[in-house]
Amino acid sequence: MTIDVSVERVIPFPPERVAEYAMDWRHDAEWTQGIRTAELTREADGGGFGVNAEITRTAYFLGRRIDYVLRVAAYEPPRLLDMISVAGPMPMHVTYVFEPDARGTRARIRVRGGEGGFYRLAAPLLARQVRSSLRKDLRDLEQRLIGR
Repeated sequence: MTIDVSVERVIPFPPERVAEYAMDWRHDAEWTQGIRTAELTREADGGGFGVNAEITRTAYFLGRRIDYVLRVAAYEPPRLLDMISVAGPMPMHVTYVFEPDARGTRARIRVRGGEGGFYRLAAPLLARQVRSSLRKDLRDLEQRLIGR
C-alpha cells in the first residue's frame, strides 16, 4: 500500500466506553474528520453490526467528495474493529484498536491504502493529510466522550 499511517492517543476512559462509542457507525460523522454521513448498508451475517457488515460513508477530503463502502473484516469489541474498502476511489484498510492503559485507553487508528497511479505520486501529501485528520479524530473522540 502507498499510504500507511498510524496515530494513537491515550483517552481517560475505560476501553469499553471508548470502543462502544467509536465502534458504533452511527457516531462516525460526529468524530471522524470529513465524514458527513455513514449508513449501515449491509448487516453482518448474523444481523446487525459485525463481521461482513458494510458501512457506506460520504466524506470530504482535500475538498473532494468521496463515497466509499467499508466491510467489517474483524470485530472484537472492545478491542478491535478492522474494515476494508469494497467500493470507492481507492483501496483502503482502516483499523481501530483500543487497549487498556494506566491512564484509561490507548486508542490507535491505522489507515493503509492508495495503490498505484495518482496515489503513488501524491503519497507524501496524502499521508500528511491523513495523519493530521486521524490526530483530530482521536482528539474529537475524547471530546465527545467528555461531553457524554
